[in-house]
Amino acid sequence: MPSHRRMLIAVVGGAVLGALANALGAGAPWLDVAVRDVAQPIGQLFIRLLFMLVVPLLFSALVLGVADLELGHLGRLGARMLGYTAAVSSIAVLIGVTLVNVLGPGRGLPDAVREAARGAATIKPAPLPGGDSVAGFVLALVPDNPVKAAATGDLMGLIVFALLFGVALAMTDTPGARTLKAALQGLYDVSMKLIEGVLWLAPIGVGALLFVMAARLGAAVVRPIAAYVGVVVLGLALHQFVVYSLSVKLFGGMSPRAFFSGVRLAMVTAFSTASSSATLPTALRVAEENLRLPRHVARFVLTAGSAMNQNGSALFEGVTVLFLAQVYGVELSLGQQAIAVGIAVLAGIGTAGVPAASMPFIAMILGILGIPVEGIGLVLGVDRFLDMCRTTVNVTGDLAAAVFVARGEPAQATDAAAGAPPAP
Repeated sequence: MPSHRRMLIAVVGGAVLGALANALGAGAPWLDVAVRDVAQPIGQLFIRLLFMLVVPLLFSALVLGVADLELGHLGRLGARMLGYTAAVSSIAVLIGVTLVNVLGPGRGLPDAVREAARGAATIKPAPLPGGDSVAGFVLALVPDNPVKAAATGDLMGLIVFALLFGVALAMTDTPGARTLKAALQGLYDVSMKLIEGVLWLAPIGVGALLFVMAARLGAAVVRPIAAYVGVVVLGLALHQFVVYSLSVKLFGGMSPRAFFSGVRLAMVTAFSTASSSATLPTALRVAEENLRLPRHVARFVLTAGSAMNQNGSALFEGVTVLFLAQVYGVELSLGQQAIAVGIAVLAGIGTAGVPAASMPFIAMILGILGIPVEGIGLVLGVDRFLDMCRTTVNVTGDLAAAVFVARGEPAQATDAAAGAPPAP
């Protein structure tokens, strides 16, 4: 049975059984036992499996994402690509954060329901680095011991170290450095294989988490989830058709109509596969044949972009974090929301181009900001559809980035140096 069908059955089954249990036996001893001793431990095990893989996946993905830019040899291309990615990803997250703050999809829950939701949280969140001091926060970004940072949950320090390590690795061309890069690729591959195994078990964990939430909250949980889906889709649509249209028109010198007409095959492929990596051959083909972009630009930007230019994922992560903060009644200051924006943009660099790869990073951000991580079960049930939507935005963003970078390249684009012929 396909994984999304298994997930759908688990979501519906867990939510319906939990809501029935809430309606028939709210406060009954047998329901407390079922939640506390059966469903909740299963859900926590799933969350812990996700957390277990955050450090190796985060470190290897970020280092490789930066190192693959080959900054020492492709300075101009890399700088333009990195600047575009940072700017457009920031815009994406700001769109999502603004929509969540204005529309408030997680607000309006009765106090009793919100307290019940908070009562479901048992995993201790990671502390905010540096406490409340701005100076302390800045100092905490640079760990004095990266191994200690990884062991103690200082993931922001680990992110900074990984980015710096990736830059240094990109600029070091020695046999030892190449061996180290191959080893990191192996670590990344193994981590992704483990993620696949955890996601295969996801229906069980998600079903258990939704049973716990529905048993505690009852039918009140349905409205905020529907509102959350609406906000994510609205944010993705605004970014897809407004931001990208302005980008290709103002900075790429291309008509938005011609752009979207040229990339529609890649958009359909991205939506159906929910994978930027699986869509890469199609994206390369439409970039070279339909958009007429220089081959060396298309290959560099789309290959790097499939790993690091994840605008849709960054928006999704920002919306999800703030939505769950609203559900659990966790008030985030503007400074904390700015931290969430920054982490979501950085996490976009390390979000692998495979289905559901955002979830470990969302769990990381929730822990850093003190938001109950169990809430991730609320959004996992609808993640398959949202993953398809945000992957479409990710792939379209890669192609928009290629249009932007290509405009600034000299006319003597050395396609011959790009190597093999276009991907079929």
